[in-house]
Amino acid sequence: MENKQKIDCLKAHFSLYSEDLGIDLLEPDGRFRWFLASILFGTRIGERIAANTYMEFQREGLNSPEKILSAGWEKLVRILDEGGYVRYDFSTATKLLHIMRDLKAQYGSLEELRLQSADTKDLERRLQEFKGIGPVTAQIFLREMRVPWKVNPKISSRAQEMAKCLDITLEGLEGDELARVETALVKLNLRYCKRKMCSECAAMSFCRSAAGE
Repeated sequence: MENKQKIDCLKAHFSLYSEDLGIDLLEPDGRFRWFLASILFGTRIGERIAANTYMEFQREGLNSPEKILSAGWEKLVRILDEGGYVRYDFSTATKLLHIMRDLKAQYGSLEELRLQSADTKDLERRLQEFKGIGPVTAQIFLREMRVPWKVNPKISSRAQEMAKCLDITLEGLEGDELARVETALVKLNLRYCKRKMCSECAAMSFCRSAAGE
């Protein structure tokens, strides 16, 4: 199967995480929502729990730094528990409060943080200056921000490994297409490869591992 056919197959079966959550990244409000979701996805916890927890935040109307700060630690813990974040409820509530407090104090808003960043590398550095945001969370967030913020973060090692396994060339891909293909590769790994569910995988026909190579 040709490279383009493989890529089209991945894009047909997997959407962006932000789309799964009903987030419009072209709107500042949507970009903050994705920032919050990325922090939740960045913890070592299942993607379904992270998504459920994000939806709990939306049901509570906590969609801005100010509202999260106003909610307070105890309410955040309750929301995290309801979403299934039981093991990380205390630490994540504390982390969210620190990040939102520092974001407000240093930049005023997420959009201002972007405006003050010279390039992608500088943006990554600024994001990781927040206590609780490391390389993984920054990469998750920026992966889907390639188009709205015109950034070009490094492709994650997980996606690169999957591309190699599927014999897919990522060179030449950029913007929305790269964001979609990278996200698809990550989802493929988490939902099928790690669970040894090869028989149900959309990429089985061109996967080296499934073929025993």
